[in-house]
Amino acid sequence: MGIVKAVVGDAVVTFLWVLCTSCLGPTTAKVMSFLPPEVRSPPAQLGVSLLILATLLFAFTALCQALGGASFNPTGIAAFYAAGLSKDGLFSMALRFPAQAAGAVGGALAAMELMPVGYKHMLGGPSLKVDVHTGALVEGVLTFVITLAVFLAVLKGPRNPIFKILIISTSTLILVIAGGAYTGPSMNPANAFGWAYVNKRHNTWEQFYVYWICPFIGALLAASVFRIFFPAPPPAKKAKKA
Repeated sequence: MGIVKAVVGDAVVTFLWVLCTSCLGPTTAKVMSFLPPEVRSPPAQLGVSLLILATLLFAFTALCQALGGASFNPTGIAAFYAAGLSKDGLFSMALRFPAQAAGAVGGALAAMELMPVGYKHMLGGPSLKVDVHTGALVEGVLTFVITLAVFLAVLKGPRNPIFKILIISTSTLILVIAGGAYTGPSMNPANAFGWAYVNKRHNTWEQFYVYWICPFIGALLAASVFRIFFPAPPPAKKAKKA
């Protein structure tokens, strides 16, 4: 029953995550339209986007915890498994990843259906803007960095959950800007698959290589680096009875 709950939870959370994050650009544009012209600057736009993203991450963190550890990113599950910080096994991951991909497809389709016409041009998801090998390298490096940032924020960062979320959301926004001219970017294979399905690119080698293989490699490398610098303490020895 536990694995069924995890699969359903992942599908639901990923559906909602893709739907909500697709509204990040349109929501930022709408908020900026209400601000006085003199404060409509790029830094202000970044600040609005950061606030919205941080709010989403805070809400989804609570939702994932309420659903018993649901996740909307396959690389996150793989990284925590590789770091020895997860109860998942190969069988459960083999079921959770397709559930996340299916949820992402549903979220992308819902976003296309529900988004007002005036903002539909902002949708489309990540797409490759460079050659396939450069894109694969960039996506792998970005996923490595965000995964390591998540590890540090969650496990070694401040105790205050708000500060943890701010670290993760700031890191995410910086990497999205850095990778925008290369791969979108995604840093989340399920999200990339959902939009690729909508755009009929989900069954291409480009999609598999750039948005699945290399992000997983980056996430697993981040888990390995984290384990090297922050090894798990040895299990406490039980006291022998006299």
